[in-house]
Amino acid sequence: MNFLSTLFTIAVPIILQNFLSSFVNMLDTIMVGQLGSVDIAAVGLGNQIFFIMNITMFGIVSGGSIFMTQFWGKKDLNGVHRTMGITITASAVISVLFFCAATFAPEFCLRIYSKDNVVIEHGAAYLRAVAPSYIFTGLGFAISHALRSTERVKLPMVSTSISVIVNGIFNYILIFGIRTGSVELIPAMGVIGAAFATTIARIVEFMILLIVPYKKGYEIAVPPRRYFSKHEVGFIPRYIKICVPVLLSEAMWAIGISLQSSIYAHAGTKIIAAFNITSTISNLVWTFFIGCGNAAAIILGKKIGEEKIDEARHLSKRLTGFMAGAAAVLGLLLIPLAFTLKYFFKVEPEVIHMAQVFLFITVILYPIYATNMNIIVGVCRSGGDTMYGLFLDNGFMWLLALPLGFCAINFWHLPFWGIFLCIHTEDICKCVMGLLRLHSGKWLHDLTS
Repeated sequence: MNFLSTLFTIAVPIILQNFLSSFVNMLDTIMVGQLGSVDIAAVGLGNQIFFIMNITMFGIVSGGSIFMTQFWGKKDLNGVHRTMGITITASAVISVLFFCAATFAPEFCLRIYSKDNVVIEHGAAYLRAVAPSYIFTGLGFAISHALRSTERVKLPMVSTSISVIVNGIFNYILIFGIRTGSVELIPAMGVIGAAFATTIARIVEFMILLIVPYKKGYEIAVPPRRYFSKHEVGFIPRYIKICVPVLLSEAMWAIGISLQSSIYAHAGTKIIAAFNITSTISNLVWTFFIGCGNAAAIILGKKIGEEKIDEARHLSKRLTGFMAGAAAVLGLLLIPLAFTLKYFFKVEPEVIHMAQVFLFITVILYPIYATNMNIIVGVCRSGGDTMYGLFLDNGFMWLLALPLGFCAINFWHLPFWGIFLCIHTEDICKCVMGLLRLHSGKWLHDLTS
């Protein structure tokens, strides 16, 4: 069971970090939920822009982490620093682009997802207010993943913990305002207040990630010029060859997931509100598998860097089996959570019923989700098998799930649960093809040789 000890040593701080992030998102949804279904839908759709940025950023830093974990296994710190410089630069460019889209064209972005003018109006106001947070999120993301790749997993967890507290406090103050008798000390700002609270929290988180590594002398904390020192001949093309498929995979996957939200939104405001509630609750449990998948990538990448190839292959299978079994057990937690929805969300009973049905279906699919997460993020990426990861993550979504979802609402006029099932057909196909790749061993490549 040594592999579980190693897994949890790395995974637990990542799990806690992601749990806290999901918890604050749930807190946002609950607080905004006091304002009604329109505001839940508006913030949910507004956050689709952030979701696309977040996943694109994840593609950039995950691609860099493939190299950093293998360089870390070889104790090549110069390789770690040079790779980190590339990821910081790319993250800065992407975050600025999304900042501009959210600031100058929010209505255009939101009309992709909804035709409800009231929802679009509220969502656009939210996007303009939250846009500055994108810059700090992008840069913080690059630093956080560099810390994880060098097994400094506690600081990202601590920074997120502080960010959660800051976000929760300012959410309450700015969404609902503060009054003393008839005197309004701070006006209630609604969804705009939620956006400002998010921005403040992201700034605090970024400053912690930036300052503490230099104070404590972590391996990634070097003079900035070291991040941009001259690379060995052929490194940049090699980096691009491995990382671009990851970036494309995450970007295409994010757009695909966003289009799935658009399908729910076009099916009705109540359905998209139910789906947003479902995602928020499900993500509380899903953080365990995000943490384990990222930890698996670090463990396997380090083993490959140390040239322990047979051990890496053996571990990849054990980790995948563990993730599927854990998902079958932990997914059951969604059942009691489903029965608490009516106490936290002031929405129509029909919305609560839809969200509960979505959660019950999710329980059944959880082991498949977890298997796919570990194979794509933990296995394929740690071994540099990014082209296959691109195919696996997106092929069935774009060729199967999205067309079925489109037909479900436009031609077949299926009920809400039928739409949900159509969209999730991709997961079964991904699982089968992923397991075949895992057992073939073709995913493993030493990128630092």
